[in-house]
Amino acid sequence: MSDHLVQTTHVETAASASPERRLPPALRWAGLVLALIVVLALPMMIYPPVAMDILAWGLLAISVDLLLGYTGLLSFGHAAFWGASAYATGLIAIKTGLPFPVAVLGGALVAMLLAVPTGWLAVRRTGIYFAMVTLAFGQMLFFLANWARDLTGGENGLQGIPKTFFGSVVETDPFFFYYAALPLLLLGAWIAWRTVHSPFGRVLMAIRDNPARARALGYNVEKYKIMVFVISAGLAGLAGGVFSVSHGFASLQELIWTTSGKAVLITVLGGIGTLWGGPIGAAIVVMLEDKLASSGFEGIGIITGLIFVICVLAFRKGIWGTAADLIARTRTRQEHKRDIS
Repeated sequence: MSDHLVQTTHVETAASASPERRLPPALRWAGLVLALIVVLALPMMIYPPVAMDILAWGLLAISVDLLLGYTGLLSFGHAAFWGASAYATGLIAIKTGLPFPVAVLGGALVAMLLAVPTGWLAVRRTGIYFAMVTLAFGQMLFFLANWARDLTGGENGLQGIPKTFFGSVVETDPFFFYYAALPLLLLGAWIAWRTVHSPFGRVLMAIRDNPARARALGYNVEKYKIMVFVISAGLAGLAGGVFSVSHGFASLQELIWTTSGKAVLITVLGGIGTLWGGPIGAAIVVMLEDKLASSGFEGIGIITGLIFVICVLAFRKGIWGTAADLIARTRTRQEHKRDIS
């Protein structure tokens, strides 16, 4: 009985580290409703393909945060799952003519299958060594895709990926495609949220905070890490599949290591260990890149890198993490003053 109490207490303590958990329930629900309104109205406010890119990159950042923020594992190889799903989705859509949601789910499945051996090898290392193993796998997949030109198109990429959807207007209009693909991305975000707010997620946070103690309490640390790694890869694959269908092609750019670096940058910018910081960071980076590219500016990496440095120095918890922490502190001070009076 006492052992069970110790386990429960430790895992609850780890779970309390999430900024959202310090916010009042009413405020959390209000934020969720506001976020849904923004997501639904987004293609009416900005160019629909850009809106689609924001959500796709946002889900990729959420998948990275699932590892980095909630398990303590920094992956520099998520481009492998994003890109592998992009190619797999394109091939399924082109070869079979199936509706694009089926092709995207097939691509996500391919990403999860690739994550099993990768995770099995990577989770036996921690810190920078884990990051290097994932990076090496990503680069290996990049060169493999470049080598298999007959299948992937090599440097020309896989072109002509159809948006097949029962012969509807979705296939030709980016505005309607956004709403057709939106349920897939919302499903991915819900899976991430459900993972974090479950007993499984609490164990992950316990492993993040003190893996030795989690192991002593009887948890198979490596098994949990592999499981979350596969889930994270599936979410990255879901995002990569939607991204490739939205653009109509898949290229080697999806597999290169800078794509993984961009995902980490977006995650840190939004806030590590917040989940919802990913879409916020994605909105900032994607819209900034779009504006700079439209103006003819070529040094986009310089600007995004500068923003990253400023964020690390001024907002150590990221944009959403800092905002949530500020709201929680303000609420605590008000309650303290109320108790004194």
